[in-house]
Amino acid sequence: MNDNRPIGVFDSGVGGLTFAKEIKRLLPNESLIYFGDTQNLPYGEKSKEAITQFSVDITNFLINNNCKVILVACNSATANSLKEIRDAAGKDIPVIDVISPVAEKVSFELREKIGVIATKATVNSGAYKKAIRRRNKHITVIEMATPLLVPVIEEGFTNSTISKAVLETYLLNKKLEGIDSIILGCTHYTHLEKEINQVFEGKVDIVNSPLIVVNQVIYQLAKEGKLAAKDTVANYTFYISDNTDNIIKVAKKFFGKDIQLIEKNLETK
Repeated sequence: MNDNRPIGVFDSGVGGLTFAKEIKRLLPNESLIYFGDTQNLPYGEKSKEAITQFSVDITNFLINNNCKVILVACNSATANSLKEIRDAAGKDIPVIDVISPVAEKVSFELREKIGVIATKATVNSGAYKKAIRRRNKHITVIEMATPLLVPVIEEGFTNSTISKAVLETYLLNKKLEGIDSIILGCTHYTHLEKEINQVFEGKVDIVNSPLIVVNQVIYQLAKEGKLAAKDTVANYTFYISDNTDNIIKVAKKFFGKDIQLIEKNLETK
């Protein structure tokens, strides 16, 4: 069985394009529809109710555009609104989140103390700690809110004195002393991976969330016979809810120079 309908991916901004790029690399025949809610960025500073409303609206949009699976490429939405997203998607549309596959993998590896950096909304939910400790109670999980990192990335300040100062302030905090691994609990943070590695002097393992999560997408689609036919020519459509020159610049950096963004405002009922 094959299913040539697109994969739906959404995030609060363009950080989720890291997952879209990994889908393109690992699943070259799969079409994709991406929605970045740049108008309401960042979700990490919003209430649970607001995050849920935004997430459900986007889920409904992707379903109405015939998506066969929804990848919630947003940690804040996953941590706060996964049940509501799944309810909106219904039984026939699988929903893949960005926390469960990562927690599943790291829980059964040789790790003792894992750090998690994420938005306030994700950290306040305790989602990573709960997910990992539920699978392996012997692992210590330290979660830290790092709200300045998203604007640093969105405003194009990576690989600068600004990003270096912010990262050192967060990562050299005593709270993270002794960690052997770190989970980048926000889709944007992948673009700081090299700088994070430099701060830790290569001594801390950085968990590759996009690879882990997209492999889960592959597993789910294969299990349900929903992979696209191997001769399918993939189509990519990218929507954002608010457009700026900087958003376009960052999106090209995240996905590729050929990306075309369509501005689409979703009216909340």
